[in-house]
Amino acid sequence: MNVPVYRVSTVLFPTLADLEAAEEKPYDTLYYGRLGTPTSWAFEEAAAEIEGGYRSVALSSGMGAIATALMAFLKAGDHLLMVDSVYGPTRRFCDTVLRNGGVETTYYDPMIGRSIAELIKPNTRVVFVEAPGSLTFEIQDIPAIAETAHKQGARVLMDNTWATPLFFDAIGHGVDVSIHAATKYMVGHADAMLGVVTAADKETWFNVKATASVIGNNPGSEELYLGLRGLRTLQVRLRQHQESALAIATFLAGRPEVKRVLHPAFESCPGHETWKRDFTGASGLFSVVLDELFDHAAVARMLDGLEHFGMGFSWGGFESLAILAHPDRLRTAVPWSSSGPVIRFHAGLDDPDDLIADLDAGLRRLA
Repeated sequence: MNVPVYRVSTVLFPTLADLEAAEEKPYDTLYYGRLGTPTSWAFEEAAAEIEGGYRSVALSSGMGAIATALMAFLKAGDHLLMVDSVYGPTRRFCDTVLRNGGVETTYYDPMIGRSIAELIKPNTRVVFVEAPGSLTFEIQDIPAIAETAHKQGARVLMDNTWATPLFFDAIGHGVDVSIHAATKYMVGHADAMLGVVTAADKETWFNVKATASVIGNNPGSEELYLGLRGLRTLQVRLRQHQESALAIATFLAGRPEVKRVLHPAFESCPGHETWKRDFTGASGLFSVVLDELFDHAAVARMLDGLEHFGMGFSWGGFESLAILAHPDRLRTAVPWSSSGPVIRFHAGLDDPDDLIADLDAGLRRLA
């Protein structure tokens, strides 16, 4: 039932001929621990199957997967189009490592659609999308962006962690590289760091795999095992995350303290119609904008007293989370204009009635 955990660094070969044969295909043979083991291959095969891609590459973390995928297709003198609502650490990677390496990054409006053609330059190699946005939950028109980018010779990379392959078929909608922080929903228990990249074709996969090997970005065997464990229950967990998040978001939408709900299933969320067209579900992560009357001290009273929501980063595990978000500190192409505090919630696997009661008490503490 369970793939063994292969703890491997050095591999011994009985003959020189065997060693030389392995050198011809180091990514498909037990050649050296960093390049692949039966444990990593099992996880990658499972990820590629549910993603519908050619092959996957397992990495040490979600950020490691994003960085490796970007480095696989960008070099000095290239241009990158990066969505303005992207995960904060991805933006920092662009503004530091890529900038220092001679790669120019232009941030664009997540709702740009086919108009992205106006931003594509002769040296644009990658268009990076993320739907929904990490804090503000805009849903991008991925098919339109992908079609436009491909006509100009650019690859499309997507952070698909929020939806997972079960709720959004990234490759089927034109994405060349689908990236996941497997730390989140795939692992599902907040106990392992893991990333995975799935490529649409052989050449794209090889570029990512070769880059990961050169920079030494590989996951540990225990983390891979926990990723395999998580994939078994991904579907049933996502169903519960979705149900609880919708119940909580509906409750919050009816509260006078809440100015706006940012959840793709709600009409108030930018790209809602696109979500209905392209996605098959919604996960447990969403945000709300509180009334501008509430200051930082009021938000602290609300969050500090929560019993079922913890305050911590990441998401996708069994636990429910709530954090004060600051999209205004990140956005550059389309400055965030909402004046009220933004709270991001993750609905875990707690009873939704308990979560709603906890939030009801928290909202009353605001005043």
